[in-house]
Amino acid sequence: MNQTLIENQRLARQLDFLIEMDRLKGVLRRSPLADGSRVENSAEHSWHLALMAIVLSACADEPVDAAHVIRMLLVHDIVEIDAGDTYAYDAAGNRDKAAREQRAADRLFGLLPDDQAADLRALWDEFEARATPEARFANALDRLSPLLHNYLNDGRVWREHGVALDQVRRRMAPVAEGSAVLGAVVEALLADSQARGLFDAAEPEPAGERV
Repeated sequence: MNQTLIENQRLARQLDFLIEMDRLKGVLRRSPLADGSRVENSAEHSWHLALMAIVLSACADEPVDAAHVIRMLLVHDIVEIDAGDTYAYDAAGNRDKAAREQRAADRLFGLLPDDQAADLRALWDEFEARATPEARFANALDRLSPLLHNYLNDGRVWREHGVALDQVRRRMAPVAEGSAVLGAVVEALLADSQARGLFDAAEPEPAGERV
């Protein structure tokens, strides 16, 4: 931000960060919208997950602070501004994903004043570690969302990339870790997807983690 316009250094850094965050709207994911009209971007994905947290927080296995889950979900993918969205089943892309995202987190959170940088970075680290009830539930929603979109689009992305049922089932494991109710929904959707022939019979090499 032009320092001649914004004399308050803290405010200038906050505005710089927020302007940089606008770039998340341009990061395209593989998952289509529910209506199949186009793929979603990472900013839309984060917003939708935050709304899911509001609506579905009672589904968490452990009591969760919904506001904390929402904050985590709103920052969990901002590293994709630098690192890009790494497809869950892209084995090559997942080899250096963690390193790319750590570098991105260092730069992006570092745009903020130190106290806010530490606060938001802690949320991102918490999401990645999946060690708290809130992080487990946030991860459950993050895994469930693209499953719903793929299911509603007749497994289009799965079929395009030759993804097998066992791969998706492993990818969906954190859903049940955060919510048994939502885990049961996953199993019902996967069973129906299998019955409809949405998966290849043979499983390719195991790949990485993130959608």
